[in-house]
Amino acid sequence: MNKQELFENIKRKQSFLCVGLDTDIKKIPEHLLQEEDPIFAFNKAIIDTTAPYSIAYKPNLAFYECLGVKGWIAFEKTIQYIKQQYPDQFIIADAKRGDIGNTSTMYASSFFDELDIDSVTVAPYMGEDSVSPFLAYKGKWVILLALTSNKGSHDFQLTADANGERLFEKVLRVSQQWGNDENMMYVVGATQGRMFEDIRRVAPNHFLLVPGIGAQGGSLEEVCRYGMNSTCGLIVNSSRAIIYADKTENFARVAAEKAHEVQQQMAEQLKQIL
Repeated sequence: MNKQELFENIKRKQSFLCVGLDTDIKKIPEHLLQEEDPIFAFNKAIIDTTAPYSIAYKPNLAFYECLGVKGWIAFEKTIQYIKQQYPDQFIIADAKRGDIGNTSTMYASSFFDELDIDSVTVAPYMGEDSVSPFLAYKGKWVILLALTSNKGSHDFQLTADANGERLFEKVLRVSQQWGNDENMMYVVGATQGRMFEDIRRVAPNHFLLVPGIGAQGGSLEEVCRYGMNSTCGLIVNSSRAIIYADKTENFARVAAEKAHEVQQQMAEQLKQIL
């Protein structure tokens, strides 16, 4: 999915919602534990009810890999289900990979060759040769960690050099020599508020993947005020606030209601640019 196709989907659905599939087997409704594949059964139900209101899904690999082979099978089944039933959805593998070149080449192949996923999150700490193997795939996206919403982000990301340039700003600036706004996005946490202005000064045209609204307390209105550009430029993720909104047999219906609420808020924000 290219940048224009992504924007057209945003306009058509009046939404830039990404539903995070952080599927914890300890948190899903108990009745699903009787299923042959509880994780996939949960994901399928969530996807079927939230798809009208979302433009992307983001399974976080940690929640699947911790279950070994069973978890990886559930992950693959989830990816294939989205691709077959909802081909207009942008799929993000939240894997945060990034290693020396030959290792990154294998990681890239696993997500882009084997699974044919649209994008993968990548850590930039090891530099260009750890990222470039992911950028070698035409039509695929690298989503580079830039300014995250966790407390520890202040340990390194806000550190400034002698010229006053902070580390996240250097990541944004230097990485644009490796890719462009047609194959690279950036992760920016929703709790960063007006820092989105600083992000946009360095990367005005790139899409930003924004986790942190909902359970983490980020403000959608604030994200849009400071981070939205002329092509929206935002994919805003919500995970727990949607998928775990209810733990009864009505969980999927309630998830749809929560997703619809967010989509309606996004439709209001999109009036600024459409």
